[in-house]
Amino acid sequence: MQDLAEIVRFLSDKQMKLTTAESCTCGLMASLLGDIPGCGQVLDSGFVVYSPKAKNRLLHVSFETIETFGLTSEEVATEMAIGALNASVADIAIANTGVADDNEEDEGGTQCYAFALMQGERQVSLSETVQFEGDRVSIRKQAARYGLEQLPAKYEQLRRKLQEKA
Repeated sequence: MQDLAEIVRFLSDKQMKLTTAESCTCGLMASLLGDIPGCGQVLDSGFVVYSPKAKNRLLHVSFETIETFGLTSEEVATEMAIGALNASVADIAIANTGVADDNEEDEGGTQCYAFALMQGERQVSLSETVQFEGDRVSIRKQAARYGLEQLPAKYEQLRRKLQEKA
């Protein structure tokens, strides 16, 4: 498990600002960073968007995407990440949407992430789905830490993707 102070240092060294767009983690990613001295230099904002209407209103996630792919989908997470970038002054975004409890549509522990990077007017994103074990609280905590711990590796993947598009 990575020390989250390393994530703050990573963002600081890269002179980047982060925004989070959180559904299932409900602000835990931003809160975990808030425990680290110096986070104010690297954390621009955190959006907690639990309902479909909030996702649409605050981050411009389309209702069509939600209906087509479901709330727990990489497609929704991607629109959340891009929406958070566009609604902030951040350079990089993490979005999370998922299920902490079993329900009729999704297995508990399913978490969808998207990471988005903006350089100038250009944006790129990537997404993934991860499965966690445990109860509701445990799943949400694991999901929040996972998203933050992935930042350095995902940044490198996003940077390469931007270079390929150039």
